Amino acid sequence: MRCLLLAAIPVLCAAAPQPVLTPQSSGTTNRLQAISPVNARVVWASGVGGTWVKTTDGGQTWTVGTVTGAENLQFRDVQGVSERVAYLLSAGTGPDSRIYKTEDGGASWKLEFQNQNPNAFYDCFAFWTPRRGLATSDSVNGRFPAIRTLDGETWQDIGDSLPPAQPGEASFAASGTCVATEGSRRAWIGTGGAAKARVLRTTDGGDSWEAFDTPVVQGTQTSGVFTIAFRDARHGILGAGELAAPTAFANTIARSHDGGQSWELTSQPPFPGAVYGLSYVLAQPLLRKGEQEHDERWECPERRVVITGPAGAAWTPDEGDTWFSLPGVANYWAVAFADEHTGWLVGTEGRILKITFSRE
Repeated sequence: MRCLLLAAIPVLCAAAPQPVLTPQSSGTTNRLQAISPVNARVVWASGVGGTWVKTTDGGQTWTVGTVTGAENLQFRDVQGVSERVAYLLSAGTGPDSRIYKTEDGGASWKLEFQNQNPNAFYDCFAFWTPRRGLATSDSVNGRFPAIRTLDGETWQDIGDSLPPAQPGEASFAASGTCVATEGSRRAWIGTGGAAKARVLRTTDGGDSWEAFDTPVVQGTQTSGVFTIAFRDARHGILGAGELAAPTAFANTIARSHDGGQSWELTSQPPFPGAVYGLSYVLAQPLLRKGEQEHDERWECPERRVVITGPAGAAWTPDEGDTWFSLPGVANYWAVAFADEHTGWLVGTEGRILKITFSRE
């Protein structure tokens, strides 16, 4: 049941029944680390060994490919635009951090960006439109060498616009979701690896940024924010963890009601260890040229969220007040949705799992 929003009437969002889980065959045994649905039919995913996979029939069949010259790279993020257009980001030290783009469905890939800083390590990217996006890197000498594209072809350093970095501050390249975009100008970056786990926010497309503290597990080189998502300009959720404590339960989920300025812990999810990826059960389509942002006064986005990590997966109908385990689901690193019903999880050994919430 969808939400109804009327003047002076409380918002009611009904919980859905347990979703249906359908394993699918990706055609590869390489670990898949990122997933990007274009719609319920067209989905792109990426992983280690220079691997990308794509479906055009909702996952009944998957095409698997390798980017020539990138066979040893780890594609830890992917952005699908259409059946023919997609971007890949490889995470790695120095020149192993790259961005590729295809405009012919994966038959060929153009190298758009290759990092030349030997100490930089690009973790993930996100897009406002098919041609406007940004990518974030671990800090280098107190500075985040983030980059941005305004034309879908060239990338420029915007690191001077970001706040100074704490010693050792970095992001986690686990699921391609350490940065999130919303609308046409807003974006958030989750960080860790330092004294404080923070969220960096822009409301003007990356021209300026602010930093805000979070209450999640933090304070070591292996802890902090792993994944972040926003369903509108104000409401967001993040997942965190401590890599050194994979069997421990900790404060790993927090949510914001003011655009990321402040964060409150939710109840703890039902599986231990880090939350590598999360997604609202609601598509976040790229704005096409000429489109305007939705009028949020008349929307009631679902508060349903799916989270995943090596130790398990779960979903919540209310942004973390209550949790339901996805039984038998483990070793999935990323999750994303095409619409309010259909999504996919990807993980180790080429695992792909379709997740479907009832349309009732």
